[in-house]
Formats: sequence, C-alpha cells, structure tokens
Amino acid sequence: MRSKYTSLQITLHWLVFLLVIVAYAAMELRTDFPRSYRPLVVATHFSCGIAIGILMMTRLALRLKYPAPPIVPKPHPMFIGLSHLVHSGLYLIYIALPVIGVTMKYYAGNEWVAFGVSLPVAAVPDEDFADTLAELHGVIARVGYVVIALHAGAALFHHYLWKDTTLLRMMPGKRS
Repeated sequence: MRSKYTSLQITLHWLVFLLVIVAYAAMELRTDFPRSYRPLVVATHFSCGIAIGILMMTRLALRLKYPAPPIVPKPHPMFIGLSHLVHSGLYLIYIALPVIGVTMKYYAGNEWVAFGVSLPVAAVPDEDFADTLAELHGVIARVGYVVIALHAGAALFHHYLWKDTTLLRMMPGKRS
C-alpha cells in the first residue's frame, strides 16, 4: 500500500494552496493598490477562483479514485471522523465559492475578466440575485479561513505532537 498520496494529488494540493493565498490576498489587499491596478487585482482573484474550482473538482475525482494512504500510527476513530468533516468542508467551500462567484458576476450585468478574457454576462441582469450571491460568497469565504486554519493546525498537530505520518503523506518528495 502507498505511504503517500499520488504525485498528482500532492501537486494539486499545493497548487490550490498557493492559488487560495493569491485569491484571498487579492481581495483583502485590493484597496491597497492604486485605482489603476484594481481591475487587474480583481481579475487575478477571478482567475484564481475559477482555477481553484476546476482543480478542486479534479482533486475530488482523484480522491475518489485513489484512497488516502494510511496514517501510521492510526489515529482514534473520532479524529478520523473530524478529519473527514474538515476535508469535506474544504471541498465544499472551494468548489462552491467559484460556482457562486461566477454566477454572481454573470447576473451582476457588469463586464468582468478572468484569464485575460472578457466573460459573458446575463442579457437581463438580476442585481438583487447578484447581491445575495455576493453576500453568500463573502460569508463562505470567511468560513474558509476557519476551515483552512483547522486543516493546517491539525496537520501540524499530527506532525509535531503526535508524530504520525499525516503531514508526510502530502509532502512533495520521494515516497518513504
């Protein structure tokens, strides 16, 4: 049995990690940029968000195809259950956020750009619906901070306190 995730799973995990940092940073810091740069910063957020959604769906398909390698020593079933809950939350959040974001921008009726391409807008905008989606998007994004903190904290806890293989399974490099 494998002791690590596949190379593709590891690569996608860390690529999504970097894209999430850029997407969050673009929104959190957008007002710190001069006005002339803000469209580029916002387009960066949109591009990262769409990429995250696609990569997370790919990760989910891979996760269904390749079971997780075992953790040695095996944690208590309660911690395994909590891990599944947090991971499900991560997949749900980072697939839902791009879907909600794209739908929101479509119905807002304003031109928007991702990957350097102008993307379509609804012929008949629905600004109320777009505003509702914007609020939902913001709430879910803030919940994402908490779930990321739980995920990272648990990985570090496993590695440094319990000294098991949880974190090592997702680290790049040779298989042990």
